[in-house]
Amino acid sequence: MKEMLKNFTVLYVEDDTVVRKNAVEYLRRLAKAVYEAKDGKDAIAVWKEHKPDIIITDINMPRLNGLDMASYIRNLDKEVQIIIATAHSDTQNLLRAVELQLVKYIIKPITKEKLVEALQKSLDLMQDKSKFNLHLSADSYYNAYEKTIFTHNNEIKLTKNEALFLDLLSENHSRVLKYDEIEKAIWEYGGMSQDAIRSLVRGLRKKMPENTIENISGVGYRLHIYTL
Repeated sequence: MKEMLKNFTVLYVEDDTVVRKNAVEYLRRLAKAVYEAKDGKDAIAVWKEHKPDIIITDINMPRLNGLDMASYIRNLDKEVQIIIATAHSDTQNLLRAVELQLVKYIIKPITKEKLVEALQKSLDLMQDKSKFNLHLSADSYYNAYEKTIFTHNNEIKLTKNEALFLDLLSENHSRVLKYDEIEKAIWEYGGMSQDAIRSLVRGLRKKMPENTIENISGVGYRLHIYTL
């Protein structure tokens, strides 16, 4: 487990300070990096900044509960592994957890054995990273886990917002991604200016094959993927 998890990042969300600190301390022995949040709203902010591979969250928290937080993130990120922890087994929560494609539903108290089992399941699901390669041309592809574009076997790193924007385009490549959707995902709290989106797209286009990102005037952007 320790050797496998060292390449992945984890976000732990829990409003109980003692429980959170103990779990984070344990996870830091295993993972590449561990982030923490005290409720759903804080978790969304941390997710946007760091894009962790695995999220472990409590359900009942102030401001925004774990399931609503997971629903928001799942709408924008189909690949992140989400593990739910709760003090009670509730049928409605279980059904919603299934709908959100969550990895595991852990009943508290969380033991190391339960945590390791859930993390192992997440790792098994992430094992085949090749299925997260999105081909942009015959010799260029984007790897959603590594947040990197590979062209002629060269790695092209992306900024945080470039990766988030490309993830959004990738997940919605069958349609036009509207401006308000982009604003909500990337500039939710600060507001999106036309200069900001143009600058983001201009920088990303320099790293991608020509004509991969199309601007639909007055509507939004669309990603053209390469069919093998």
